Amino acid sequence: MAMSDLADRTRAAQERVVDFCARLVRAPSITGDEAAIAALVRAEMQALGLDEVTTDAAGNVIGCLRGGPGRSVMLHAHMDIVDPGEAAHWTYAPYAGEVADGQVWGRGAVDDKGCIAAQVYALGLLREAGATPPGDLYVAAVVGEEIGGLGTRHLTEHLRPDLAIVGEPSNNTLRRGHRGRFEFIVTLHGRSAHASTPHEGRNPHYAMSRFLLALRQAPMAQNADFGATTVSPTLAYVDQTSSNVIPAAVSVHLDWRNAPGETVAQARKRIEGVLAETLEPDITAEIRIATREVHSYTGLRATIEHAVTPFWIAPDDPRLLAAQGAVSQALGRAVPVEVWPFYTDGGFLHSVGVPCIGFGPGDPAMAHVVDERLPIAELVEAAAGYMALAMRLGEADLW
Repeated sequence: MAMSDLADRTRAAQERVVDFCARLVRAPSITGDEAAIAALVRAEMQALGLDEVTTDAAGNVIGCLRGGPGRSVMLHAHMDIVDPGEAAHWTYAPYAGEVADGQVWGRGAVDDKGCIAAQVYALGLLREAGATPPGDLYVAAVVGEEIGGLGTRHLTEHLRPDLAIVGEPSNNTLRRGHRGRFEFIVTLHGRSAHASTPHEGRNPHYAMSRFLLALRQAPMAQNADFGATTVSPTLAYVDQTSSNVIPAAVSVHLDWRNAPGETVAQARKRIEGVLAETLEPDITAEIRIATREVHSYTGLRATIEHAVTPFWIAPDDPRLLAAQGAVSQALGRAVPVEVWPFYTDGGFLHSVGVPCIGFGPGDPAMAHVVDERLPIAELVEAAAGYMALAMRLGEADLW
């Protein structure tokens, strides 16, 4: 199948692709409540004639198009969304799935239901065209991305393709990686006392202030391609509820965006070094990684650590260069390669040895905001891009 023909095929299927995307938006799928959208995705995969359609224990829906003896490629996107907030603030109701002004409107249109629609139809249109891919093709619509990757963590236990295309908004340009994210909780312990007699206590607030100011100036790991490690204090709280009591402990969450190559242990050591320089006598420190109890709509439960590794692929990797050439040819324009500033489930795939490349329709700035919307032209174009990636990246000459 000629790459130059793919855009014509997806344009001919525009009405079906847009309708599917709109139906996905109309299925509310806050993390942990993805049953309805999973049923829609499964039904569409089956209607398009994929060779296999399964749902795993986490609730991930996985379709497969069997191919030749080449490498396996997986298209990957997530079904869950964040809460839309007050519906009154939206031009159209957040779950209306309105198609207007050349766009699909609603929560999840960009993050990440447009990617699901384009990926499912990429395999479906290949099936309709009678194309035989070089190797097996998978499309995985996963759960739990927004709360720590429960679905993808489980997926990697039973499916590890040779390469994954991570579907997240990128304005239909390629992404070769992103930084990771560690969420540290630093707690400083002092001694509680009544606020009227501060000399009887050891107020940890002052030590926390010195620590945070020093942390802001601390040298961080550097990476020329992905940017330096950054750290942002976010949540803060104490062990008391009364405003006239000096707390015995104060805690702060650190959103640590780590450059490729920096491990959790290295990041922790950097924090320990700053604490050693700023703590005063009788104040002790505790550092831990934040955890969360999460569950899927299927009942699968897990305790996950908020420690997401980066993913990256070298700028001269033959697979990335081939991806750029294939998508550029399919879309009829030069497609640049950049990096994402946010993290994705690609980190979990990368950590178990699955190389990743990012690609998806929509403006990343539209994710998680009021009036989220996806241009129809990008949605349809993305389906052609996914078809090109699926067909090219399984070819033996790249490996």
